[in-house]
Formats: sequence, C-alpha cells, structure tokens
Amino acid sequence: MDRSSDAELVIAAREGDLVAFTALVERYRLPALRFAYGIAGNEAEDAVQDGFVKAFRNLGGFRADAAFRPWLFTIVANEARNRRRSFSRRSKLELQVREQAQTVEMAAEDVVARHDQRQQLLAVVARLPGRYREVVALRYFAGLSESETAEVLSCPLGTAKSRLSRALRLLRTALGDDSEVTP
Repeated sequence: MDRSSDAELVIAAREGDLVAFTALVERYRLPALRFAYGIAGNEAEDAVQDGFVKAFRNLGGFRADAAFRPWLFTIVANEARNRRRSFSRRSKLELQVREQAQTVEMAAEDVVARHDQRQQLLAVVARLPGRYREVVALRYFAGLSESETAEVLSCPLGTAKSRLSRALRLLRTALGDDSEVTP
C-alpha cells in the first residue's frame, strides 16, 4: 500500500496520476463500503463506485487545506442516500453487512447466536430514522472520528454527538435495556 499522505496523492491525482488516485481508492474503499452499507444496504457497492468517480471528477474543487477522507465520505454519503431513495421506491431495504471470519475455536452455537444478534442489531439499525442510521454507520461501520462524522454530516460536533447518543438510546430501547449496543 502506498505510504504517501492523502494530500500528496490528491496533488498527484490532480495532475493526472491515476496510480495516485488508485492508491486513495485502495485506502478508503473498504471503510467507504462499510459506511455506505449502513445507509444504502445492498446498493452500497454502486454508491461507493459512483462516489469515487465523482470524487475523481471533482478533485479540482477539493480544498488543499481540507482532509480528504471526510470530503470523500460526504460524496459517498450523498450517493448512498440517493441509492437508498431509489431502492426504497422499488422494494423494502434490507441491510446487508458481510460477516467477519469466525475463529475455529468458536462453538457452532456461539456462531449462530452471534449471527442472530448481529442480524437483529442490523435490522434495528436499518429501521432507525436516516439521521440516526447515518451517524451510527459513520462512527461504527466506517470508523470515523466524532469530528470527521460531524464534517461528513455537515453539522456541528455537538449535533453529531447528540445524534449518536440518541441513536444509541433508540437502539438500546429497541433491543431491550439489557442488550449491549456495539454495532
């Protein structure tokens, strides 16, 4: 993986270096995909692809003093929202997140229980209102910091924190007070 900074890669990509932009894609594709799944479900891959294409086309408008990841995730968020709206007109959204590899020592019952818990949590996340679903997806699926989350959502840091707090309360309520909420 390229060890260049995002800023160096953006400068090179602006000058037509496709290898530099490919390095940015490789760096952020999986986090962007996890985030987009939180918003658009099985439309996430298309949203991420379209987001990268738009980002490439708009590199000239990227502010040199800004961070690349929140800028990119804002584009991906918009694409994912558009996909979700389109998809919801055609059919009910089903949230899909790829299962992580399970350890060999884990008993079959544990695997089934963990899968059921995860599916239940994902179903509850999918039913959250959009602003809460997005903040959960950014923080827990994409792993963005609180400040990056606020930047992607175009809101003050306090608003992002309060949305996350409210989203986690809604999740706890939906899952039952004794459930541990860790998306």
